[in-house]
Amino acid sequence: MAILPQTITASATLKRHVHQGAVVNLSAAAGLTVTLPASTGKGDVYKIFVVTTVTSNAYVIQVANATDIMAGVLGLSTDISGSNMLTAATTDTISMNGSTTGGLKGSYVVLEDVAAGVWRISGDLITTGTETSPFSAAVS
Repeated sequence: MAILPQTITASATLKRHVHQGAVVNLSAAAGLTVTLPASTGKGDVYKIFVVTTVTSNAYVIQVANATDIMAGVLGLSTDISGSNMLTAATTDTISMNGSTTGGLKGSYVVLEDVAAGVWRISGDLITTGTETSPFSAAVS
């Protein structure tokens, strides 16, 4: 049985029994925050896709607590050359601003719960202008 996409239009905390394995569509031009569940190493996969370009504020994806981190790489591209952005050891937040850090329609991020305290990330963010890192350590 296929899991249907889930569209969110306001800030939300993802729930394992609702969002795991489904595509989570972001549809809020004014931006929103998506909070992941705490990482436990169960292998859950969350797929986040931008269906509405963010035009003010940002789409923010963040971990649930101050101990979880994100590890991996995201491709950012305005054109054929693009850039790859690596996480830092303390990365816990992705911010897509609708221009240089992604958030245009078609951007997507896949997050996999690979170990207690660690989310593996991959994906591609569509940008405008010169690509800059969408990563930060903002959860306290």
